[in-house]
Amino acid sequence: MSAPAAPAARPAAPAGTVGKHRRRISVSWILGESFRGFDPRREVRHPVMFCVYTLFLFLLVVMADPRLFPDLTQGYDKIYYLGTAVILFATLWFAHLSEAIAEAQGKAQAESLRQIQGGLQARKVFPDGSVRPTPVESLRVGDLFVVGPGETVPTDGDVVQGAAQIDESMMTGESQTVLRESGGDKTSVLGGSHVIEGTVRVRATAVRGQSFLDRLIRLVESTRREKTPNEIALNVLLSALSLALFIAVIGLLYLIQLVGYARIDLATVAALLVCLLPTTIGGLLPAIGISGVNRVAQANVIAKSGKAVEAAGDLDILILDKTGTITVGNRLAVQFVPAPEVEMAELLRLAITSSSLDDTPEGRSIVRLAARRGGQAGRLELGTYRVVPFTAERRMSGLVFMDGTEIFKGAFSVMQEYAGGVPAALAAAANDASRQGMTVLAIARNRRMAGLVFLKDVVKPGIRERLAELRRMGIRTVMCTGDNRLTAAAIAREAGVDDFIAEARPEAKLTVINREKARGRLVAMTGDGTNDAPALARADVGLAMNSGTGAAKEAGNMVDLDSDPTKLIQVVSIGKQLLITRGALTTFSITNDVAKYFAIIPVLFVTAGGTFAGIAALNLLGLSSPHLAVLATVLFNALTIPILIPLALFGVPFRPRSAIDLLRQNLLLYGIGGLVSAFAGIKLLYLFLAWLGAQPAWASFLVAVAHYLPGGFL
Repeated sequence: MSAPAAPAARPAAPAGTVGKHRRRISVSWILGESFRGFDPRREVRHPVMFCVYTLFLFLLVVMADPRLFPDLTQGYDKIYYLGTAVILFATLWFAHLSEAIAEAQGKAQAESLRQIQGGLQARKVFPDGSVRPTPVESLRVGDLFVVGPGETVPTDGDVVQGAAQIDESMMTGESQTVLRESGGDKTSVLGGSHVIEGTVRVRATAVRGQSFLDRLIRLVESTRREKTPNEIALNVLLSALSLALFIAVIGLLYLIQLVGYARIDLATVAALLVCLLPTTIGGLLPAIGISGVNRVAQANVIAKSGKAVEAAGDLDILILDKTGTITVGNRLAVQFVPAPEVEMAELLRLAITSSSLDDTPEGRSIVRLAARRGGQAGRLELGTYRVVPFTAERRMSGLVFMDGTEIFKGAFSVMQEYAGGVPAALAAAANDASRQGMTVLAIARNRRMAGLVFLKDVVKPGIRERLAELRRMGIRTVMCTGDNRLTAAAIAREAGVDDFIAEARPEAKLTVINREKARGRLVAMTGDGTNDAPALARADVGLAMNSGTGAAKEAGNMVDLDSDPTKLIQVVSIGKQLLITRGALTTFSITNDVAKYFAIIPVLFVTAGGTFAGIAALNLLGLSSPHLAVLATVLFNALTIPILIPLALFGVPFRPRSAIDLLRQNLLLYGIGGLVSAFAGIKLLYLFLAWLGAQPAWASFLVAVAHYLPGGFL
């Protein structure tokens, strides 16, 4: 066998990670992207802002040659038209800016991840057993490669031999290392992670360009985010509202002008339409959706679609896999019970001997516990024994020595038959351990029972409190496990789940999900094993653990890089926060528009005199100049968008409470707040514009600018 290559250089840890990105967001990219948003092909994707875009272009045409519309531009004022056009441009640019800032967060994350991939090589295991350096690009699915201390894992794979401490901080941001070992569900390693201790042989599950890291980069940098069902529905509503307002306002103003009651020019019509349209929520809607996915990423969870984040906010039922989700995942040896007339030292020696060649997590834990208790075993000489491996049918394993000595360990029921019976004291201890949810293995020497070892799948710390929090949110939790009913009941009581399903096959989880979905409920599933993949794919929210198998991560629509199943609670909070933020800003936008009616319409028609003089009672703000009133209102409409960008990006603060309380809060804070802020803001801007217009220097500047505008008359 050739000498192993020198360890691949570990790439410098980027300044940011998926969960805790600290890379500087490029201001030049944000500005460039905000101006690229004026491309008509991009504008048409946002119906409300496309209406504003159309009105802005129409004003530019009018300003180029007012004589095209002589009946609608009488009394044409270049400064008024210029001010209206500039404010409409600013309205559009602010909307593009909010979306660009949200997208820039994903770009920064992708750039930090891309740095991990540079300069990696694999130590590939060839059919003849030799290990040679190989470019990562030449690896194929199923190839074996070796990774040792100080090396970087070249691509995704499953550990097939050995165990190692892995540093995944480049992707997760967590400094604590994780254990990956053959056997069990904690076999998956990620390309780009770093081996701290141990050597493992890995079977590749992805090629370059298709690895988890590659998909991660594409996900976080994607600007073509798929719209969620609620977002599509809201867009349809806003489009219908925009069309109805457009037809109603144009028809009404045309009728008014036709009968000669008032003369309203095109700039005022454009401004009136823009102010009445729900431009605030229309401009912020893309940023709200993108920022929801980004907030999930900040929690070290990668969402493959915005639908998953939104669905998390409406969940009814959470189905939890026991092993690796509610519990640590590996059954650990916790106690030895010797048979009568058998010394503890003898039982510990037999336990070490029977498990010394067992490479499963359970076998290793038995050896560790026995060694800590002072157990010692003789050296196993090659050629003096024969290994009897564990099989699903045999349910026992051990060693047969050349002198005829047999040392076996296995399931209690099987070993009871093998030994021809069991002492009553051991049977009572085994029954008691089973009722407590522990797995009982028996150890025998030459068909005589030597004692028992109890294995326990330990419940993860804090899981009970986190599940109680889910219950307060109105989410019911169900644990699904293949364990027997006694073990499942014990774990369920300890963890605090609402219900459990014992002795469940993989199709049982799928059956439960299909049954609940048929009842109209939204279902979430967390899991980490290959057997969880069908259920993860079927669930509305499938949260796969990063420590799990590649099949599980491929099936889920979310991947938790920290492998913490209780992270779903945080995801649920983010999903609810997304829905609340969208609802709050929609409420604010609508009530803002109501206030704008009282700012523009009364002052326009009061000046017409005659029939419309009675409308003066609606002029609550006491505005006297129609042009200044229109400019102040449309300027307030534009400035509202950048003011609310932080709220769209970071979300409305969420605390678990009932739907009625949330509705009441929205109506009071964002409904009444929208009315009050609009009245106050428009009045202040009106006073400011009136003061500014009275300044000789500013008036001269506007006249000079207007002089260079196209158009043949004032």
